[in-house]
Amino acid sequence: MTLLQILIFIIGSLCFRWIPERLRRWALLMGSIAAIYWLQPARAPLRPLDFALPTLTLLLAFGGWLFTRKENKGIGGEDRITLCLIAVVIGLIVFLGEAAAVLPSPPPPFGDIVLSLLVIGGIIFLGAALLPNKNAAIWVILGLLVGLFVILKSEPLAVTLALWLRSVVGRPLTLAGVMDVGWLGFSYVLFRLIHTLRDRQAGKLPDLSLREYLTYVIFFPAYTAGPIDRVERFVKDLRTLPPLDAPRLVEGGGRILIGVLKKFVIADSLALFALNAVLATQAQRSLDLWLMVYAFAFQLFFDFSGYSDIAIGVGRLYGINLPENFNQPYLKSNITQFWQNWHATLSAWARFYVFMPFSRVLLTRKPKPPTNLVVLCAHLATMITIGLWHGINLNFLIWGVWHGIGLFIHKLYSDRTRIFYQNLGERPGLRRAVYVGGVLLTFHFVALGWVWFVLPNLSQGFQTMGRLWGIGW
Repeated sequence: MTLLQILIFIIGSLCFRWIPERLRRWALLMGSIAAIYWLQPARAPLRPLDFALPTLTLLLAFGGWLFTRKENKGIGGEDRITLCLIAVVIGLIVFLGEAAAVLPSPPPPFGDIVLSLLVIGGIIFLGAALLPNKNAAIWVILGLLVGLFVILKSEPLAVTLALWLRSVVGRPLTLAGVMDVGWLGFSYVLFRLIHTLRDRQAGKLPDLSLREYLTYVIFFPAYTAGPIDRVERFVKDLRTLPPLDAPRLVEGGGRILIGVLKKFVIADSLALFALNAVLATQAQRSLDLWLMVYAFAFQLFFDFSGYSDIAIGVGRLYGINLPENFNQPYLKSNITQFWQNWHATLSAWARFYVFMPFSRVLLTRKPKPPTNLVVLCAHLATMITIGLWHGINLNFLIWGVWHGIGLFIHKLYSDRTRIFYQNLGERPGLRRAVYVGGVLLTFHFVALGWVWFVLPNLSQGFQTMGRLWGIGW
């Protein structure tokens, strides 16, 4: 989000309060649809994609809803109205989007849009209607979604896709790059789709209308960078949507102000000397590199937590209480507590849909593997998943292994020191010293891990790691 977009969203919430209660949920859906087009980058390398990708997002969300409906349930009257309103909003964006600055570039020809929507939507609808085994069909859909994610997050595959798209639209092939296929919000949309599809398989998904499902998937404050809400909690707020009052205006506005200061003042200032590929090669001393590492650690925190504050604040103004995402993670005394408080909604998602299922699979094997081996493998699988979610390359793989091993070591340590920590209540001085030591150790473990996160290749990562300790100058 830009500052202008944040301001428009705030103004929109002030207008939203005057909408009759029975129309607010419709207005929120239509506003979210318009917002995901407006949030597209202003200078997309392949201009047709700034219209095509948010439209594909809507089609994916529609497909997710079709495959998560209860058996033999048809499309009701409200759902038909929702489809008509979606068509109206897209039509308005096509005809008025460029003039109203909703789209940064002209959309494709109207006939091409209609034909594409009919073909893709028809394929999704027929697949949901004709596949007899919905559970097996969901596994197929999950596989296709993960496959698409792999293509977008793997640089060689993304560049190959960009080359193909450039050949289709007649753009120079020599300029093809990952940014050509940068699908804004796809990672978070994927998390929400996987959440609802897996909960549908487990029989835990509440009955949702198309309007509710789409609003959950594309809710604009959390569309680009979270938090990742659970649908049952989100829908509970969506079904009430009280009018904006003074206390909520103060709470939401204050949260937005804090987020803006974090993201656009503190984080952007730290970025001037935070660790990156260029500054790492220019450092002359180990101390310089350590300062860069510290700066990047806090830049990342203020940037990400600042955006979360903005998203939560905007959500409050519209009556949606998005979950908290950051709770002083750098003041936690162990790596487990850190991950419970750093991007907490992502950690919770990974725990539900990676750690726990993976552990169950291993524990049901015959012969049963050792418990510690199960815990190690589950931690590695979880953190590697989170790492590769940021990008499919060796650096993020190592970052995931780094944290997976760290979580496992802490598990072994905590199992063997439980009695010691229980007795610390009788020795407050020692308890404070242990806490401070734990905070310092955890922070430096996390900060060193960011070296793999921020640098673009393994050689520079290893070189920087060595130089931090005075090796390789």
